[in-house]
Amino acid sequence: MADNTQKMSYQAGETKGQAQEKASNLMDGADNAAQSAKESVQEAGQQVRAKTQEAVEGVKNATGMNK
Repeated sequence: MADNTQKMSYQAGETKGQAQEKASNLMDGADNAAQSAKESVQEAGQQVRAKTQEAVEGVKNATGMNK
C-alpha cells in the first residue's frame, strides 16, 4: 500500500512539474509575441513620423516657406 501511495505521489509531482513547464513556455511565448508587437508598433510610428516630416517639407517647399 505504501508503495502505491509513493508511486501516486511521484506521478502527481511529475504532472505538476510538467504543467509548470508548459505554463512557463506559454508565458515565454506570450512575452515574445508582446515584444514583437511592441517593436512593430514602434517601427510603424517611425515610418509615419518620417512620412509626415516629408509631407511638411513638401508643403513648405510648395508655399515658399523653406527659404
